Amino acid sequence: MSFSLDISKFVKHAEGNMDQLVRKVCIDMSTKVIRKTPVDTGRARANWFAAANSKPQGTTQSTDPSGGSTINEASSKAGGLKSGDTFYLINNLPYIEQLEDGYSQQAPAGMVKISVAEYVGTINKIAQGLK
Repeated sequence: MSFSLDISKFVKHAEGNMDQLVRKVCIDMSTKVIRKTPVDTGRARANWFAAANSKPQGTTQSTDPSGGSTINEASSKAGGLKSGDTFYLINNLPYIEQLEDGYSQQAPAGMVKISVAEYVGTINKIAQGLK
């Protein structure tokens, strides 16, 4: 499961801070998705992997019920992004699509699609704040 968000139309508001805008959007989106991921053992949250310019592979048996370590790792990966880079936040667990489709009562609207829908309205605000 991954998501794609085209922020190019919002970049004009960043006025020369495109790299900053890209980093902030990727960090904020990753945080939202990870925090919205339902928790039983915390394995689903721990299996969000972030990377720049190459899709992360595999899964982990680790758990992260709070999501803090996973968010920190995603933020670290996004911290070096530049405009034009491709940022991936991917969860390769076999049941992640079920969770996205509302299988858990903790996230009946999913994690990714609702985060993207909520976030599109705030990207302009971030860009304007970078002026």
